[in-house]
Amino acid sequence: MQHAQVSSDNASAHAAAASSLADACRSVRNHTEYLAIGLSAEDQCVQSMPDASPAKWHRAHTTWFFEQFVLTQNLQDYRPFDDAFGYLFNSYYDTVGPRHPRPMRGLLTRPSAAHVSAYRAHVDAALTRLLTPGVAPELAELVTLGLHHEQQHQELLVTDALHALSQNPLAWRGTGSVVLPGWSAPAPRPGPTHFLQRAGGLALIGHAGTGFAFDNESPRHQHILQPHALADRLVHNAEWLDFIADGGYARPELWMSDGWAACCAHGWEAPMHWRRDEVRGWLQVTFAGCAALALDAPVTHISWYEADAFARWSGARLPTEAELEAASADLPDYFGYAWQWTNSAYLPYPRFKPPSGAIGEYNGKFMINQMVLRGSSYATPPGHERVTYRNFFPPDKRWQVTGLRLAKDI
Repeated sequence: MQHAQVSSDNASAHAAAASSLADACRSVRNHTEYLAIGLSAEDQCVQSMPDASPAKWHRAHTTWFFEQFVLTQNLQDYRPFDDAFGYLFNSYYDTVGPRHPRPMRGLLTRPSAAHVSAYRAHVDAALTRLLTPGVAPELAELVTLGLHHEQQHQELLVTDALHALSQNPLAWRGTGSVVLPGWSAPAPRPGPTHFLQRAGGLALIGHAGTGFAFDNESPRHQHILQPHALADRLVHNAEWLDFIADGGYARPELWMSDGWAACCAHGWEAPMHWRRDEVRGWLQVTFAGCAALALDAPVTHISWYEADAFARWSGARLPTEAELEAASADLPDYFGYAWQWTNSAYLPYPRFKPPSGAIGEYNGKFMINQMVLRGSSYATPPGHERVTYRNFFPPDKRWQVTGLRLAKDI
């Protein structure tokens, strides 16, 4: 009887887990479509720069991920929606096969946005059939990875769409036309900046093994922190205006060599999406149009090079990712405002080993020439933030919702 009871409990647990996973799958997949509600078919086809992707491509790529890695290998009677989509919507999985060049995704006028919707419905129906009671733990882990992967692309869909709309004067010269459903600017935090003293010592860094995490968040390990201080809030737009007024973008002594070269080459004079109006002063392009710059709001859309130059101008430095993780509980604006550039290169943790196969290409092969960001931004999907989360981008990129927090040695 005891053995039978254990089996019954396991069956109930598997059924509950499958139901929960199916609900999570519907929720995440529906949220992607929700984000695209305000985008026309024309909006969804635009690729405003090689780093960005059309909204339609994000919707299709996340669907291809489930089709390629989940359905074709685990649902016996599954039939791919269109065999050509593997070439069109593979991103960087070299072990899977060739793919359409990333800088040319904006040329994919076909399939249409409506056809991509049909593709998503086809895959969603198959996922519903797959996620029944008795799903193996390995499959559940793979589906969960796919959902977090889709949430990453939800954030990219938002920031890529904002960049595309910012290139069109008609899209940002007015105000009040919210393109992103439910969007609102984060509440500003007025008041002076205070530095929180941190004693240093040994800190445990990385994923503790409970709940989902990407492979690059492990293994958990000890890290020695030196005594330091962290600003209790992110750098605000008002402070960045002081940096501009003091010639911050014209003083090479403040910049790393590559950063100064990028500043000159791109003609940077302010953060991305700032506009100078002769009558209204500094404005910022948002999903609610082009509005007056909120002085008490965190500065966003800056590169690592700009963040590093500002920190040097301030007589401070950027924090390390370990310093931020260890102090996260004491920082009210750690989540939901802006990703925070760190002074940490994106490298593997000690004893890191990527998974085998195509899934192993997810993070490990990008651990070079990039810098780590911590926290989350207003564009991060609900529930996707995590203290140990390691975001990463090359140091010259600034179309994401990226800001900074200052640190000092003590």
